[in-house]
Amino acid sequence: MYSDLKIVTGSSNPELAKAICNHLGCQLTPTLSTTFSDGELRIEIGDNVRGDDVFVVQPTCPPSVNRNLVQLCLMLDALKRASAARITAVIPYYGYARQDRKVSPRAPISAKMVADFISVAGAQRVVTIDLHAGQIQGYFDCPVDNLFAVPVMLEALRQLHEENMVIVSPDAGGVERARSYAKRINTPLAIVDKRRDKPNQAQAMHVIGNVKDRLAIIVDDMIDTAGTLCAGAKVLLENGATKIVACATHAVLSGPAIDRINNTEALSQVFVTDTIPLGDKLERCPKLQVVSVAALLGKTIHNIHTGSSVSVLFV
Repeated sequence: MYSDLKIVTGSSNPELAKAICNHLGCQLTPTLSTTFSDGELRIEIGDNVRGDDVFVVQPTCPPSVNRNLVQLCLMLDALKRASAARITAVIPYYGYARQDRKVSPRAPISAKMVADFISVAGAQRVVTIDLHAGQIQGYFDCPVDNLFAVPVMLEALRQLHEENMVIVSPDAGGVERARSYAKRINTPLAIVDKRRDKPNQAQAMHVIGNVKDRLAIIVDDMIDTAGTLCAGAKVLLENGATKIVACATHAVLSGPAIDRINNTEALSQVFVTDTIPLGDKLERCPKLQVVSVAALLGKTIHNIHTGSSVSVLFV
């Protein structure tokens, strides 16, 4: 149905794109990405893609969320005008996902607007990982594969060689995610009751469930300023947890996040994936440990390209 498989990437996370290509045994399609003197982006695909099955790997992540989003849309448009047979946007981290509903008068639903940008630009399918809100899949008019980082995270957790564990959701909204972890490793589940007074500011109140004398594993989809994480770790320690480890798919780590994690004695390790490049943050925060989603995305791309089932990757 389609000829060659092509992988294209922008500047947001080229190392992840290269790792995906290594898994698939292919080369990145060369792409020119420069900036004009006035700040406008210039994109040019450096190889023939007519009739090809093209996957654009470009998380819309910090520190340049808006630039990465525009770059993604320009690459999609370039591929559409170059007559690619099918264009799939692989967006490991979907920016603006937290603005998925109207929370105040005269406010936009930014997650929907970004979905429209990507669709109009030319995406015929979207692959992402651990959307902040699952209903964002419905914002697109094309198929969306929302993968879960659970399999790669569980591999890291098994290396801890701990038996007396409890999975902890940092708030009520993350219970479904935490339950999926607890079910897979057959452990109890606890919830941190949280009150959020302002955006990026959270106060943990108390724990629902038993964490006493257990290794508590906090599971979340992202760490932004780390306020929720550090407050949750503190209250778990106060409730008798012997050790606290965190797992989060997306390491946004903005503002005071690194300092908070370093200065929180309650946290011993923080596992994150490479959906967002960390740069020097790994050196600044020795508690961070990265597990790669390249193999997961590589398998997904292979299955989509060959017409195989993607649902097997959700097990």
